Amino acid sequence: MELGLSGKVAVVAGASQGLGLAVAEALAAEGAHLGLCARNETRLLAESKGLEASYGISVLACSTDVTDELQVNRFVSQVHKRFGRIDILVANAGGPPASSFDTTSVEEWQQAIELNLMSTIFLCRAVIPTMKEQHAGRLLAIASVSAKQPVDGLILSNVSRAGVLGLMKSLANELGPHRITANVVCPGYTRTERLRQLAYRLSESEGLSAEAIYERWSSTIPLGRIGEPDEFANVVVFLASDRASYVTGTCIQVDGGHVKSTF
Repeated sequence: MELGLSGKVAVVAGASQGLGLAVAEALAAEGAHLGLCARNETRLLAESKGLEASYGISVLACSTDVTDELQVNRFVSQVHKRFGRIDILVANAGGPPASSFDTTSVEEWQQAIELNLMSTIFLCRAVIPTMKEQHAGRLLAIASVSAKQPVDGLILSNVSRAGVLGLMKSLANELGPHRITANVVCPGYTRTERLRQLAYRLSESEGLSAEAIYERWSSTIPLGRIGEPDEFANVVVFLASDRASYVTGTCIQVDGGHVKSTF
């Protein structure tokens, strides 16, 4: 299927590793040029050079803290100056630490909201004016299945990422007349470094092997296994493409059937 992404310009946040990097690579494979940001500059630059060499596309990489609106604006401005347009935004940031309500401080609440919700707001604010001028665009936010089915011990993620769903649904309503779509993609248990770290912490606290933790997670998934980053990225790339022109205001989980809700 021709997705129509060749020559398009995509902004991808949190692109130095994990799902952000997987999405960047999948977009590059379709011929999209990339504006990539992350806090780890060394890793970001290395991955960017690899994408350019492998796929023959152009990449602008910029070390950016997406919780800082000034840094976000600077980054997006550089992307627009370099490429002259922005067609796709993939808003993404790392997840907040595990905690329960009783063990979470006010500062930790504020940090989680800044990391997951405010960063998405900042990125959308930065790209929407350009998309309105173009009368076209794709806004995509990476959240988590915890926004649809709360995960025990991850209250910060459960709450802050649910706000992202409300934001993107509202933007879909407001921006539809400008032919700008807004959608959320929610990964389930996916084999990333963050998941490996979580498995390690749980194995330490519960006295189990990391493999036992993975098996426990897999038992909750109808497909019976942990997902791979490229499986998630393929869904994001479809939603970013011309083929998804009539999909907006939706939240799609890529979780092997883990979420039990019917909607």
